[in-house]
Formats: sequence, C-alpha cells, structure tokens
Amino acid sequence: MPDSDVAMSRLRDVVAGAHAERRAVIVPGATDTITARVIEELGFEAIYVTGAGLSNSRFGYPDVGLITMTEMVDQVAAMAEGVSLPLIVDADTGFGNPVNVQRTVRLLERAGAAGIQIEDQMAPKRCGHFEGKEVVPAEEMVQKIRAAVDARRQDTMIIARTDAAAVLGMGEALDRAMQYLEAGADVLFVEAPTSHHDLAAIPLAVPGLHVANMVEGGKTPIVAQSDLAAMGFTLVLYANSAMRASVHAVREVLGHLRVAGSTEMVADRLITWHDRQSLVRKQEFEDLEARYLAIERNGNVLD
Repeated sequence: MPDSDVAMSRLRDVVAGAHAERRAVIVPGATDTITARVIEELGFEAIYVTGAGLSNSRFGYPDVGLITMTEMVDQVAAMAEGVSLPLIVDADTGFGNPVNVQRTVRLLERAGAAGIQIEDQMAPKRCGHFEGKEVVPAEEMVQKIRAAVDARRQDTMIIARTDAAAVLGMGEALDRAMQYLEAGADVLFVEAPTSHHDLAAIPLAVPGLHVANMVEGGKTPIVAQSDLAAMGFTLVLYANSAMRASVHAVREVLGHLRVAGSTEMVADRLITWHDRQSLVRKQEFEDLEARYLAIERNGNVLD
C-alpha cells in the first residue's frame, strides 16, 4: 500500500523543486479514488481532494459548508490507500475554532493528507467564487494557522487561504497573506482575484509559495501554466475539472442509452473492460489471492 509518510515528504520536494525552478505544478482535483488513480496514471505530481467536489458528487449539495470533518477524513483515507501521490486536502475553515483545527489536522494527517488547506471564511463557508462570502478577523485566522502548525506530527504542509479579496479588497487580502505567512503557513492562497493584474500582484506583494486556483466559469481568468509560473505561482489548482468532465460524459452516454436502448453506438466513449480492471489493479489482487489463499481446483483451501 502507498506510504503516507513518503507522500508527505514528496509534496515538500515537489513544491520546493517547482519554486526553485520557477515552474507551476498543476494539481488536478479528485472526488473519488478511481479519479485519483487516473491523475496518478497520467503523470501529475499531486492530487487535490476537493471539498466542493465531494459535496457535489457524494451528496448532491452545493459548496456551502455542509460536509463534515469526518466525511472528509473518510474520503482522504480511501484515496490515500489507492494512490501514492501526495494529497492536498481542502479542510474548509478547519471545521471550527483553533482547537477544532488541531483535531482536524491530526485526523487528516493520520488519514494520509500531505497538505492541508484552511481558509479564513466565516461559517457557513461557501465556494470562493460565490457571492455573499464573509471572513473572520485576521487574528482569528492567524490563531488557526498557529494551531495547525502546532498540531502536525509529520511533514504536513499547511496552506492558508484568504477570501478577503472579494469582501474587503485585494489590499486586505495581501495584508492577510503576509500575516498568515508570518504565522507559519507553508503556502499562501489568495482566492478569487478577478484580473490578470490582480493575479500577478499576489506573488510580487508577498514572498513565499503561492497557489493559483483556476475555476472554469469562475471569477478568476484562466491563465496558462507557463504564464502563472512566470508570475511566481508554484501550485495551480484545477479542483473540479475532472468531476465536471465526468458529469458531462455521463449525461452524453446515459442520454444516448435512454433514447437508443443500448450503449452499442457510444462504446468508444467508455474505457474498455481491460482498462477498467487495470485501473483498479485487478491483477494485483489476483496475485495476492494466489499467494495467500492457495485455492485448490475444487475450491477447498489447503491446510
């Protein structure tokens, strides 16, 4: 099974290497383990466990702070068992006050998180690209970051996100990012800048490692990976592109099935039977059965 300690160290290595080389690492989001395995198969360097995606896909809820800490921990544990890439986990507001944040960090670490993102929204939080957000006082978020840093027992990276740009302006967002850096955050995430100019201003104004969040249809313009690297961003999230693509494909295939009565004419839109079994490591489990169960031809287990 994947080693979570190795994955945590790998995230720091990936981030440090990217920063030194001035390149931006694209981190796709996953809402389930099979998607995480595809991300790994395609050669990406890390996976984002998306809170919005989990809320949408598992419960059919919007991203308005309805999922719980234990639901996210369960999801991380399942994904960490299935992939060896480091997982960056969306922990929303930390699921409470600084004491709650400490428990959140410890449980997510044990589940396999290599990076944990905490934001400064007021509960109930909402998608960073929705209207109506509110933020807590900067000092409250500073205490959450300090609590998170104190709580970690492994090489977990703490990512501090601020949603202040939409509420109090970019100046306040940049000031908060600096405060969060000084409080011990490893990576900074200024959410929902609305122009190329505002995006480029973030790494210029605040030293350290920065996240850019690319949301198709959201408030931030989609910017090429190379341009984001030139601006000074180290991580680039595409949190829900895979989920949205899968919903589109499901609609197309099932829509055809509803009308035509079979999938014969859309078989090219499905992964093959063999590809499916390979993706879920069927041969690996058959090898384990052969090694440990020693089944005779008649089905009796040898002593």
